[in-house]
Amino acid sequence: MTDRKKGEDEAVVSLWERLERPAPTRAAALTPQRIAAAAVAIADAEGLDAVTMRRLAGTLGVAPMAAYRYVSGKDDILALMVDLVYGELEVPAGTDWRQSMRALALNTRDLMLGHPWLARLSEPQAVLELTPNRMAVTERALTALDGLGLDADTMMSVLQTVAAYTYGSTHSEIAVRQLMEGQGWTSGDEVRTALAPQMMWLMNTGRYPAYLRYAQGAQRKDDARWRFETGLDYVLDGIAARIGA
Repeated sequence: MTDRKKGEDEAVVSLWERLERPAPTRAAALTPQRIAAAAVAIADAEGLDAVTMRRLAGTLGVAPMAAYRYVSGKDDILALMVDLVYGELEVPAGTDWRQSMRALALNTRDLMLGHPWLARLSEPQAVLELTPNRMAVTERALTALDGLGLDADTMMSVLQTVAAYTYGSTHSEIAVRQLMEGQGWTSGDEVRTALAPQMMWLMNTGRYPAYLRYAQGAQRKDDARWRFETGLDYVLDGIAARIGA
């Protein structure tokens, strides 16, 4: 087989299929798991942009080209990272569908807060990054919905609804945290003080009476987990009412 033909064949083989093949003996000290763990540690500490092939090589103590025995570039590195962290995500078995969906949402939020670079995934990456551990999470979630009398399309729609709420809400929470860190704000009070001139002008126009009532009466402005769980319960209540469960 020519080198060109071999390269063309490899291009259509998924990362996961390639990783199922026996590892080269000479590279036994370097594994996909080590690559992923090093990349995740860098991203957790410094952000996704800090993950480069050169930086990984230095962290792992290998030659810059060594990782290419397993990955073809940063997209593969990202896939390994996503797979590794989704291996941390639990969907409890042996509970009813609502308990499973609630646990999935809460655990996903915790996962994203622990690895905030997940919120930096582009929309195509967030949707299309198929990995074994991510597929396993989806499998367990769908299994929890099985037996409710839902057709296949509705089961996936329910799961995607919970996921959309979870990712959207947690993405906003991470964005606020990163804004606060960037500005040196350490509390909600400091955020409100910094934004007070703008807010006061807007409220004084009289155009936002409902928001003014919120600003004056809300008691849980800084309780992100309460807001998340409350919104999640409304989502689940709606699903339960619709399916009659």
